Amino acid sequence: QQGDDIRSIDWRVTARTGKTHTKLFREEREKPVFISVDNRLTMQFATRGVFKSVQAKKLAALLAWVANQQGDRIGGQVFSQSSCMELKPQNGKHSVLHFLNALVVADNPTEATGFTLPQALFRLSQHARPGSLVYIISDFRGLNNQVENYLLKLSEHCDVVLIFIYDPLEKRLPTQGRYRFTDEAREIVIDTSDKQRLTNYQLRFEERLQKLKRIALRRGLALIQCSTQDDPVQRLRHPLEMR
Repeated sequence: QQGDDIRSIDWRVTARTGKTHTKLFREEREKPVFISVDNRLTMQFATRGVFKSVQAKKLAALLAWVANQQGDRIGGQVFSQSSCMELKPQNGKHSVLHFLNALVVADNPTEATGFTLPQALFRLSQHARPGSLVYIISDFRGLNNQVENYLLKLSEHCDVVLIFIYDPLEKRLPTQGRYRFTDEAREIVIDTSDKQRLTNYQLRFEERLQKLKRIALRRGLALIQCSTQDDPVQRLRHPLEMR
């Protein structure tokens, strides 16, 4: 048509069809990336590697820098029992540093005050704009039907990646022994010679993991598992390369 730039002519298609064709270009818009990080009491735990909360923040930082390198806008959510903070997605290195600062200053509550995983995901579904890439980094304690419903709502207009954080001891207790655990305020001694208790413990972890897998499969969500002693770079490498 008149006014088309001659430099945009697709010569191969023109030669093949006998009619002049031009290429149309659509500008690729940056994708908002929203990273939700669980900082509840259950994340302040580890027997090997680093605390679950530390591993979650390492993963979040890596994801934020990768998003920045790809020219995406970075925002996030950091939640605990007592607070929940959201950062609006923005461009540039400054937005990454702002998000990292939020991870560093996030409070470590010593008491539960009623803020739950479903409440955090409800707020996330309100803040994540359509077309966003949403990462949720958590141990997913408190996984229930409400959580699944909010994940469904998110998946309807966002790409969602679940990153499941766990400590190896949560997956399997050592056998034959008495072990003392403390949070410096309370302590408990567990006797792992009780086979029934050992089996029940392992089943609770497996049930949570399997439920998370079923939700991810049913809702078309990506799921990454990462223990407290895994290398976060290696755990993310394949999914990031796929993206």
